[in-house]
Formats: sequence, C-alpha cells, structure tokens
Amino acid sequence: MAVKHFYTVRFFLSITLLGIVLLSCSTTKTKEAVGVNPWKKMALILDSIKAPQFPNKNYSITDFGAQSGGVMNAGEAFKKAINACTKNGGGKVIVPAGKFLTGPIHLEDNVNLHLEQGAEIVFSTNPKEYPLVHTSWEGTELMNYSPLIYAYQKKNVAVTGKGVLNGQANNENWWWWCSKKEYGWKEGKPNQNDPLNRLRLIDLAEKRVPVEERIFGEGHYLRPNFVEFFDCKNVLLKDVKIINAPFWIVHPIKSVNVTIDGITVESHGPNNDGCDPEYSKNVLIKNCLFNTGDDCIAIKSGRDADGRRVAMKSQNIIVQNCKMIDGHGGVVIGSEISGGVSNVFVENCVMDSPNLDRAIRIKTNSNRGGLIENVFVRNLKVGQVKEAVLKLNMFYEVYGAKPGTFIPQIQNIHLENITVKNGGMYGILAKGYEQSPIRNVTLKNVKIIKVIEAFSIENLVGLKLSNTFINGVKVEAPTKN
Repeated sequence: MAVKHFYTVRFFLSITLLGIVLLSCSTTKTKEAVGVNPWKKMALILDSIKAPQFPNKNYSITDFGAQSGGVMNAGEAFKKAINACTKNGGGKVIVPAGKFLTGPIHLEDNVNLHLEQGAEIVFSTNPKEYPLVHTSWEGTELMNYSPLIYAYQKKNVAVTGKGVLNGQANNENWWWWCSKKEYGWKEGKPNQNDPLNRLRLIDLAEKRVPVEERIFGEGHYLRPNFVEFFDCKNVLLKDVKIINAPFWIVHPIKSVNVTIDGITVESHGPNNDGCDPEYSKNVLIKNCLFNTGDDCIAIKSGRDADGRRVAMKSQNIIVQNCKMIDGHGGVVIGSEISGGVSNVFVENCVMDSPNLDRAIRIKTNSNRGGLIENVFVRNLKVGQVKEAVLKLNMFYEVYGAKPGTFIPQIQNIHLENITVKNGGMYGILAKGYEQSPIRNVTLKNVKIIKVIEAFSIENLVGLKLSNTFINGVKVEAPTKN
C-alpha cells in the first residue's frame, strides 16, 4: 500500500508540474507575442481606454442667465450651470446655438460641457479675467493665468458637441507676447523673454522652488493654454472646433484615460501646438484634423529640472485616423521630454502641406535628457513635407540653450507601410551622440517617391531597411551611420 501511495503521489506531482510548465510556456508565449507584435500591445491599451459616461440630465446655460450675442459676459452663468450639474450627480451643461462671451471656464466632476450645432463660446482677451491657477508653461509648472477651459484634479469630465471654441487670439492681444514682430510685437513692448518672465521661471525650477511660490500672471506675459485637463481621470474631448488659441491648444497633463475624438484645430499663432499630452497615460487621439502654427501633436513630459522633479513619463499614446496640414511636425515627441516617453502608436494618418515641416519628429537635447522608446508608425500617407519624413535630433536648440549634462536616449523607432510623394530635404535626418547613439530604427515597406537626399545620419546604431524605396531605388542601410 505504501508503494502504491508513493507512485500515486508522484503521478499527481508530475501532472501538476507539467501543468505549471505548460501554463508558464503559454504565458511566456503570450508575452513574447505582445513584445514581438507591438500592435497587439496597442490593442490591449485601446481596450483599457474608456470614454466617460454621463447621466441624462441637461443644464442649459441660458437657464442660468446667459444671453446670446457675444456682448454680455456669460461667465457667471457657466459657473452656476456647472456647479448645479456636478452637485446633482453630473450630466450635460448645454451651450445652445448662439455666441456666448466668457472668461475662463472651470469644469467640475461628472460634467460634460456640450456645445450644440451653431454654438460658439468666445473667450475674453482681457488677461485680468484669468485668475492664477496651478498650471504649466512649456513643460514647467507654475501659478499663471488660468487656461481658457480648465479642469484640475477632476474625474469624468468632457467637452463635446459640434460647436466652436474661439480664443480670439491674434496679433492685437495674446500673440505679440511671444516677442516676434510677425505676431505683432514692436520694439519697446514687454514680452515673455524679458528677464523676469520666462528666464525667471526656468531659474525657479532649476532651484527647486515650490510650484506655489512660482507666481506669474499679470506683468509676466506667459500666455495661457487653451484647453487643459490637469491631473484628471476619464477625460473626453469630442467633435468641437477650436480656433485662435493664445498658446498650446489641447493639453492633458498628468492625466489618465483620455480620449480626444473628431476635433478640428485651426490656429496659426506662436506655440500653437494642436495637442500636447504631458506626463499622461493611456491617451487616444483619433479622427482629428490639425492645422496649426506649431507641432500638430507633440508628446511631452516636462522640461529640464522640473521634468526630473516630477519624474513621470508619458506612455501608451495612440494616434489614429488623423489629418495633419500645416505645422512644424505631424506627430512629434519633445522637446519638453525630461521624464521620458514610451509606447507611442501612430496609424492610418494623412499628412500633407507645403507648410508641414516634418512627418515624424523626435527632438531633445542634453538639458532635457530622458529616454524615448518604442515608437511605432504604420499606414501613413504623406503628400508633402519640407524638411524630413523622419527626424531624430538629440541636439535640438531652443532659446539659445547651451549644452548640458543630461544625455538623452532614443531607441526602437519603427515605420511600416509609409508612402511619401515629396519628402522635402531628407528621408531620414538623424543626429545622435557618440556616447549615446540613436538605436534600432526600422523602415519596412516605405516608399518615398521624391526627396533631395535619402539620409543624413550621425551616430545611429541598428538602422534596418526592408523593402524600402527612395527616389525609385531600393535602398540599403548606409554602412556607416
């Protein structure tokens, strides 16, 4: 009996161990499949991004005193409607057809600011109407003018509908603050580059002065962002058209589970980036049109010392079915990138304009540092760009920055199924450090019909070209990168 019991136990132990091994192999294969095929990973991320839902309750701003016509300030009506909505468990704050003038709008939990067809929210250009709030300016946190639409540490917030958000920015108000004559600035006028403004902010960040003591606003000429979701969860921006922005246009910062769907951005002012996810995770940008004065989409994670203080990367960013017209770049990573970026997926986009400088661009430098990795692009149609189809630059210069000691890293960049009619100056323009070369760049099934020069490459290790044609010739990777 003892012998029989011994073999029975050994049999069950063997079966159990075999099951563990098979399960382990299965799990390993699943992980390997996701690792080998990044688009499976994208699908998992997509499944995790859920747009917020709102109760079927409506609160029209006209019921709270707002009047159409764009003359009377409806700011108080917006505030009352939003407060009533959130107090009663949430729903839609309705902006009916008409033109409504207001100062900044601050969203609350469970509120969907919904613009009906024909509605236009016109924002005041008087800086005195914009109170100081905890915000960010070019990757550095501070107390500054409130964004035009602002949500701070909120859950389940949205701006939706077929209406227009009009910032009214032009050369007569916000834009000239940038100090460029082409935007209305004249000699003798103050601007953001005066010593007590931008430079002071950077200095305070380098000295690790607490954010609440970095007080700017009036007299400092640092323009406000347009739509900013700061440290929010479950965010939706859908269908609206955004025009005439003072500064960065859509700015999810430190936010999780963000959906930006079907918006149109048309604004050609200075620093008018279309969408800047910063320190954010699980962000979906789809079905959008960007026609901008700066980068169409620019993924960020903080500037220099402030980015290292926050130490939060942007990750799991998905861009689908978007159209990019004018801009410095179609999909860009940087330059405020000190926290790093990983897992960026771009697919089924169209980029085309004589005023679009690059299609895919990564920009950083030795002040920024940061690790940028795992960028996957497929099914891209490019009509015309000025400078390059793919630009990877570790020596990005801005405001005359001097070299620093934080050497960046760029690795694992993959482009697949790309068609380009006119790539401008370069197919690939890449510049890495000798001690930190750009690593693992792959082009597969890429066709650039016309470009002046196929490659301009310094310090790139692991360039792979598969079925790639430039100027009608199948090309191989340069022997010396």
